[in-house]
Amino acid sequence: MSRRVVRQSKFRHVFGQAVRNDQCYDDIRVSRVTWDSSFCAVNPKFVAIIIDASGGGAFLVLPLNKTGRIDKAYPTVCGHTGPVLDIDWCPHNDHVIASGSEDCTVMVWQIPENGLEAPMSEPVVVLEGHSKRVGIVSWHPTARNVLLSAGCDNQVVIWNVGTGDAMISLDDMHPDVIFSVSWSRNGSLLCTACKDKKVRIIDPRKKKIVVEKDKAHEGARPMRAIFLADGNIFTTGFSRMSERQLALWKSDNMNEPICVQEMDTSNGVLLPFYDPDTNIVYLCGKGDSSIRYFEITDEAPFVHYLNTFSTKEPQRGMGYMPKRGLDVNKCEIARFYKLHERKCEPIIMTVPRKSDLFQDDLYPDTAGPDPALEAEEWFAGKNGGPILISLKDGYVSTKNRDLKVVKTNILESKPATKAESIPTIQKHASPQSTVKMEDKLEEVLREFKSLRDRVILQDRRIARLEEQVAKVAM
Repeated sequence: MSRRVVRQSKFRHVFGQAVRNDQCYDDIRVSRVTWDSSFCAVNPKFVAIIIDASGGGAFLVLPLNKTGRIDKAYPTVCGHTGPVLDIDWCPHNDHVIASGSEDCTVMVWQIPENGLEAPMSEPVVVLEGHSKRVGIVSWHPTARNVLLSAGCDNQVVIWNVGTGDAMISLDDMHPDVIFSVSWSRNGSLLCTACKDKKVRIIDPRKKKIVVEKDKAHEGARPMRAIFLADGNIFTTGFSRMSERQLALWKSDNMNEPICVQEMDTSNGVLLPFYDPDTNIVYLCGKGDSSIRYFEITDEAPFVHYLNTFSTKEPQRGMGYMPKRGLDVNKCEIARFYKLHERKCEPIIMTVPRKSDLFQDDLYPDTAGPDPALEAEEWFAGKNGGPILISLKDGYVSTKNRDLKVVKTNILESKPATKAESIPTIQKHASPQSTVKMEDKLEEVLREFKSLRDRVILQDRRIARLEEQVAKVAM
């Protein structure tokens, strides 16, 4: 008689816990747009939530510590003329966020150090190149200022945000709507899931499909596909009988999956969130009231079910905190920001440990905020894996590194390029007067940039109004 042995895993006892009510973000009108994105983006400083807004599209940006009831008059980021469909924080600068909208534009915003004090309607840059609504925005994991957008015009565009130029346009690879796009670990490849039921692995700089798999999931409802750290592909979708499925594939040969698992018959799209350090995938179904999590290993059945965190309320969307924003002293291995109809509720995933010491087996070095490449290097063909940091110092190291990233970011320094030579004339002046001159110069440049952006925005609005007037007159 054989005895069944329980698989050994340090993540077998991971448990989820919702925070107390006073640590939630209350009275938020979460967007009702029928689009299968997560509606929420989080980093170690801010949580951003797409909200219902009249007369255009808007999203909230709240400092993490601004919990409790959010005033209806709290300022929003409100530059889009149509509903916002997707948002994504830049992994290399915690103050920069990109948004895609039904108005066919992508906008990149610079959030002030302490959050918004007034409504923000002027982005740092507007990226125009899509002819239909933009449903996906995703930053490159290792190259600074490289941003991908995918629209309902079935094309993927990769931008150099530092210059505002569309550098790569993949417009003939997808015959139908693109459901998801995922970068590989070093950002050299893309993995896309499309309405034509195909999963494609694409080399964007060569504009070439490396591998594609037809009918990865046979159901008609939306699929999701993400890259794992080892280069394999993890997908979620639906069977022909409308059962939800997950599957694991080798990226070099997608003829047959490594494994497929049936889950249930719910009709919500499964959003996968992946932690490359622990190889755990968290599945959050839109409209579900649970988060399921699985560990991916090299031994059969390859995708191992760990547990389910359940609550009473269904989720409208979900935000996922990067590893460097977690509390390592409490053995926190993931934090989600669950969107209800009127609030955002943080959920903490913890591995129970008796010791208070830093658990280095739970926290291997993780991707830090420093980019491995500049945009120009990546577009020229260079690759670089993420620059890893230790989490042993927790929040302290994040703060120091963040200042450095903000300083070197092209977005902030771009307006000052022409005037950089002015302070150098003052070399023989006293240090105090030099500092004063530089402060004054920065202030003038900021005001100039703000006015210029406002003029550009007003020009666009005037042009749109003229078009509308012309149509009415006809």
